Amino acid sequence: MSRSPRALVGQWDRRAPTYDTKMAGVERRYLADSRRWVCGRAHGRTLEVAVGTGANLRYYPGKVELTAVDWSPAMLDAARQRADQVGRAVTFQRADAGALPFPAATFDTVVVTFSLCCVPDERAALAEALRVLRPGGSLLLADHVVSSSWWFRAAQRMVELASIPLQGEHYTRRPAATLAGLGVAIEESERLTLGAIERVHARTSFAERLPN
Repeated sequence: MSRSPRALVGQWDRRAPTYDTKMAGVERRYLADSRRWVCGRAHGRTLEVAVGTGANLRYYPGKVELTAVDWSPAMLDAARQRADQVGRAVTFQRADAGALPFPAATFDTVVVTFSLCCVPDERAALAEALRVLRPGGSLLLADHVVSSSWWFRAAQRMVELASIPLQGEHYTRRPAATLAGLGVAIEESERLTLGAIERVHARTSFAERLPN
């Protein structure tokens, strides 16, 4: 059985003080380049969903007007400290990725990195990200996903037997496939590290609004 959202928020609150230290090696080797790829494509009024400790903040272009949300108060506190360190102006707000507190068509860009693996409902989070994007807006994603290698994929499924009930962590999701089911066009995508990390640039349609 998966953990409740309240329990997951508490888990992230407890992890916040030591998260960057524990993830430093993984960050340098596997994640930082995808953060640059994603954030470098952001433009205009930008929302980052599940900002965590603010690892992306240093990579945004200077002209981006940035709002960032997370459901963990402790993670938001860490992100505020990071914003001060890197000199980035950010509007922070506590919010659930599956129920964003913004009107439809508010942002030019929505960024979600290495967090769709942890939200209870990936499709709901993506639908919310699309809802708050303006027509023609950019959805920029990076995450660890189901591998393109059969043996690594098998190992991911084994890990999930423990990681989902204990931590709410999924290793075999693939947001790009979910986006296809929502009728969204993908402009750019790359898969790295045996296909287990994927970065995606999708764009909403100018002609019609996407479903909630």
